[in-house]
Amino acid sequence: MNTIVVNHIAKSFGDMQAVKDVSFTVRPGEIFGLLGPNGSGKTTSIRVILDIYQPEKGTVTILDGPMTEEKLNHIGYLPEERGLYQDVEVYRNLAYLATLKNMTKEEIDQKLPAWLERFDLTEHQKKKTKELSKGMQQKAQLIAALIHDPEIIIIDEPFSALDPVNTQLVKDLLIELRNEGRTIIMCTHQMNQVEQLCDRLVLIDHGTVLLEGGLKEVRERFATNQVLIQTDSDLPENLPGVAKIEKEGLYHRLTSSDGTTPHAILQQLIDNKIGLNSFEIATPTLDEIFIKVVQEGRNGHEEDN
Repeated sequence: MNTIVVNHIAKSFGDMQAVKDVSFTVRPGEIFGLLGPNGSGKTTSIRVILDIYQPEKGTVTILDGPMTEEKLNHIGYLPEERGLYQDVEVYRNLAYLATLKNMTKEEIDQKLPAWLERFDLTEHQKKKTKELSKGMQQKAQLIAALIHDPEIIIIDEPFSALDPVNTQLVKDLLIELRNEGRTIIMCTHQMNQVEQLCDRLVLIDHGTVLLEGGLKEVRERFATNQVLIQTDSDLPENLPGVAKIEKEGLYHRLTSSDGTTPHAILQQLIDNKIGLNSFEIATPTLDEIFIKVVQEGRNGHEEDN
């Protein structure tokens, strides 16, 4: 059973069509990347999932049925815009937000100190939220999203304002939660984090789906006929099976001729006694795929108009 099924939803605000036609499924125990450029419809789609907005068409199924008040208590949401009360002490802030998820005072007093310690906020718990750095506020917001032990976690830009140490802390936590069987939807512009964390993804722009699939499947779909090598040897000008050689920093990018496999190129390098420090197939990064798909989608959108 899929945890979340989004089926052809659409939502507009006046003359602006924020979401035109978005469909995707999210499975139990996975980190799912909901990606797209600014203004693509990501946040609107999340708000439809959370039943904040009602779609004009399409449906959303959560835990095998429509959203209910009870199901909302099993969802943790980290919005991109911080939602903490700025003039309230951190502990009181988080304790109050936990009560909105039906946690009792006893449960809060038992769990909150451990969360504050994990995020290195214990000594700051009596400060007003506005006295915290942006990174500390982000960590406090994460506690608010997770303290009630949600089954579904929706996080928008979770690494915003975090330094490398705290970024790793959050990444380790997300992996831990996934391994416990939680379902996580992650929105972020940091493609390197998506590559490290997400099992599957959907990319939307102009309110429509441009790309969906497993991370490995998506990268293989955009694989090139190029290899990257590192060598201290001089490369011959004409290498059989290689159409072009380009120098890129410490690497040489070799573009194969039609039908020439990476294995055949490797054999040619060996036959030519080229010493190799490294040899790899040039798989595009998720950043490169993101840019390519969005640009192609927008060109198609302009043609349609």
